[in-house]
Amino acid sequence: MSTKSPVKASKHNLGPDLGPSFELEDQYEGPVCGLDEVGRGPLAGPVVAACVVIPAPVRAYEFIPHIRDSKKLGKKMLAHLYDEITAHCHWGVFEITPQEIDKINIFQASLKAMRQALHLVDTPQAALVDGKHVPKDMPCTAQAIVKGDGKSVSIAAASIIAKVTRDKIMCDLHERHPHYGWNTNVGYPSQQHRDAIDEHGITVHHRRTFAPVRNFLEHGATSPKPRVSAA
Repeated sequence: MSTKSPVKASKHNLGPDLGPSFELEDQYEGPVCGLDEVGRGPLAGPVVAACVVIPAPVRAYEFIPHIRDSKKLGKKMLAHLYDEITAHCHWGVFEITPQEIDKINIFQASLKAMRQALHLVDTPQAALVDGKHVPKDMPCTAQAIVKGDGKSVSIAAASIIAKVTRDKIMCDLHERHPHYGWNTNVGYPSQQHRDAIDEHGITVHHRRTFAPVRNFLEHGATSPKPRVSAA
C-alpha cells in the first residue's frame, strides 16, 4: 500500500461553508476515488453504492462546484450532476439485493457494495470511504471519512450517483407495486409505507429482517401489538 504524500493546497477548495473540496484527495499523488452508499435505512429495495474518480482535468469543469452531499440537492440538480459525472468521470455502481441484505446484514451489505463498486473502475491509488468503516480486502489504500460527503468532492459525487441510481430503481418498482408509495418514500419507513404493508402485505423487495417487516411477518402488523396487562 502506498503512503500519504504531503498535503498540497487545492485549487478547488470551496471552503467549509460552501461545500466539499479536494483537500482530502490532494493528500495523494495519484488517482483517488470516493465511495458512498445509499439505502441503509429503507424497509424495501437494495442498498446501492457508487465509486467515482474525478480526473484532474475535470476538476476545472463548471459542474464541479455544484457537487454536494446528495441529500442537500433537489431533483433537477441531482439529475444534471448525475449526467455530468457519468459523462466526464470514471465511475461504478453496485447494488445488494434485499435477500442478501437479510442474509449478511445491512452493515456488511453496505461495505460489500462499496468494495464491489470500486472493482468496477481502474484501481486508484487511494479510496476515500464515507463513514467510520473501511471495507475489508480493498485493492488500494483506503481512508474512512466521517460525513465524507460534506468534505470530499469525490465522495459527494459518489453519493449523487448512488442516490439517483437507487431512486430510479424504487420508482421503477413503484410501477409494479403502487400501494407502498416508493416513488416518494423510496422504501423508507414512512407512515404510508407501513400502513400499506399492514393492508397489502409484503413483496419480494422487502427486507424481512428489518423490524416493521419482521413484526408484520410475526404478528400481522408492522407495529408490535401492545401488551394487555392483567387486571
